[in-house]
Amino acid sequence: MAITGRDKNITFWLVMLVLFAGMVYVLRSVLMPFVAGIIIGYLLDPFASKFEKLKMSRTWATILTIFLLVLIVVPSLIALFGVIDSQLGHFLDVLPQYLSAFAKKIEPVIAGLQERFPSLEADKIRETIRGNMGNSLKVVGNILKRVVSGGFALFNVISLLLITPVVAFYMLRDWDAFVKKVDDLLPKRYKHSIEKQAKEIDCILSSFIRGQLSVCVLLGLFYAVGLYIVGLDLGILVGFLAGIISFIPYVGSIFGFVVSVAIAFAQFDSLMPIAQVVGVFMVGQFIEGNFLTPNLVGESVGLHPVWIMFALLAGGVLLGFLGLMIAVPVAAIIGVLVRHAIENYKQSSLYKN
Repeated sequence: MAITGRDKNITFWLVMLVLFAGMVYVLRSVLMPFVAGIIIGYLLDPFASKFEKLKMSRTWATILTIFLLVLIVVPSLIALFGVIDSQLGHFLDVLPQYLSAFAKKIEPVIAGLQERFPSLEADKIRETIRGNMGNSLKVVGNILKRVVSGGFALFNVISLLLITPVVAFYMLRDWDAFVKKVDDLLPKRYKHSIEKQAKEIDCILSSFIRGQLSVCVLLGLFYAVGLYIVGLDLGILVGFLAGIISFIPYVGSIFGFVVSVAIAFAQFDSLMPIAQVVGVFMVGQFIEGNFLTPNLVGESVGLHPVWIMFALLAGGVLLGFLGLMIAVPVAAIIGVLVRHAIENYKQSSLYKN
């Protein structure tokens, strides 16, 4: 059977896709600053384009955009890290007291369980709880030790700090030229279809990534301020982390809620502060579901929460942190391609017959 031109095209693009995926996997350890720079350039492109409309050159628009970003982000990070460092130091000082208080508060629960279930061995439960608490602290300590002392991790941090801004600058300055060059390379026969799908992907990414980033930051600020007002130790750190990882559906809120309630249970002697901590997360979820997400992200970006969670999990397993960075864009691209493939299938004779 003769091989048609269409079969050759499909084979060519499949081979290119496999080679590209293999190259990303092999170079995953050095790609992170470049991917981060590309993402920053993509996110900032609308702002640079607005400055261009004010009769500025693309280079000066890029410089002004990055300058404003640095002017806002750097002081905010310095202030945030200062507060977190203070809270973390205090928390480590009082951690033994909290563990002791937690053990005392759990005693009535164990006693109640033993009354209801006489065969229950309370001593083993106590040993298990103490052992798990100790093991958890050891795990956290080992992770921090590896992060601080790991030479490769230090290399990644330095490369992120040095290379990412340079890549972001050039990507932002040359974004339109880069898009034009890619557009010129598209096969003429499928150019219109590819451009249509690319615009749909760009719409989804701009709506989801830029919108979800805004939701995460605002939600993190709300949780951090709310927990700080309640007086929770590590409230700013836990609250901000809960907001930032809210791009993973439900995970951020569940993480923040569980950790905050556990700290509150050990820290406070009355139920009112614990109820206030719960209230902060309930109000945060209400604000996110009814105001932030509908207005900043929208309901029709085409990315189902389950699909996002699967993409993030798969990306993290295959490529680590790099996989987490590219998971949502890749999920959006696959989603658009699958939808168009389904549309073409429904218009084909294979479906109609």
